[in-house]
Amino acid sequence: MAKKPFASSADLAPKDEVFVELADGVYTLTAEGDPNVAAIEAEDFLICFEARATPAAARRWLAELRKHTKKPVRYLVLSHYHAVRTLGASAFDAQEIVAHEMTRVLIAERGQQDWESEYGRMPRLFEQPEEIPGLTWPTLTFSDRMTIPLGDERGDLVLQHLGRGHTAGDIVAWLPQQRILFAGDLVESQAALYTGDAFHDEWATSTLDEIEDLGAEVLVGGRGKVARDRYEVEAAINQSRHFLNELRRTVGGVHGEGGTLKQAFELAHKTLEGRYGRWPIFEHCLPFDVKRYWDECDGKDWPEIWTAERDRAVWDALQ
Repeated sequence: MAKKPFASSADLAPKDEVFVELADGVYTLTAEGDPNVAAIEAEDFLICFEARATPAAARRWLAELRKHTKKPVRYLVLSHYHAVRTLGASAFDAQEIVAHEMTRVLIAERGQQDWESEYGRMPRLFEQPEEIPGLTWPTLTFSDRMTIPLGDERGDLVLQHLGRGHTAGDIVAWLPQQRILFAGDLVESQAALYTGDAFHDEWATSTLDEIEDLGAEVLVGGRGKVARDRYEVEAAINQSRHFLNELRRTVGGVHGEGGTLKQAFELAHKTLEGRYGRWPIFEHCLPFDVKRYWDECDGKDWPEIWTAERDRAVWDALQ
């Protein structure tokens, strides 16, 4: 059997980007399983959600956004620390870059290694990487909740940390008046989950419970299509929970029986492939997902830093 290409290194075909206006002044851009981005209009400024991997990629999103609004970007909100979400920030010329306080800690601890790791895993996302000025640092952080009044009867945008999940510092952006939720990578809609830096047990239980309790009627996940009604929102949350629970069940079972990491990967792959195998980045994610949960079963609460070298070693060991 031919060896699988490393992660997404062979995924070089361009993706079709789709601009969607979800409500008056609420926009998103999806791209066939590539990271989603969004923007919310306030009375006299913009809030952008996620920055993309490079300034060049961010400029393409902003060019589309500028067909609909010329308001300046006051806030750029980062859902978490991963490079494909943060390194395009300089293109926005935002007054403030907002993130959870733990995201700042993680950038300091592992931001450079994550940049090198993700560039190796997903080279297509890093358009004109030479333009990246360096790590993106938040200028404004919070611990639990931050509210941004939108003015002009638009209501508020609520930024919340609902618990550890995809990383230790995930935040969501919630428009309670419009019932629209931007969930970052805590929820995916018809896309596989990356859990290599995750806290699986909390994510699958209390964190997703908190998301469900918001009662969103439209949900934009970190990847995949927009969930446009309560049924699709529930389906996206349930899909994310099911993926996590099956990963926990299979890997945890092999670990508990004294098996090997490779056996855990093989069982998880066999179990999940039928439902998720055709979804974006499934094959890319699963080795790193399995390794992280195996580490949690070993009692390692804090995720080990992924380096380009560690990426390759884990990938080779599990193929």
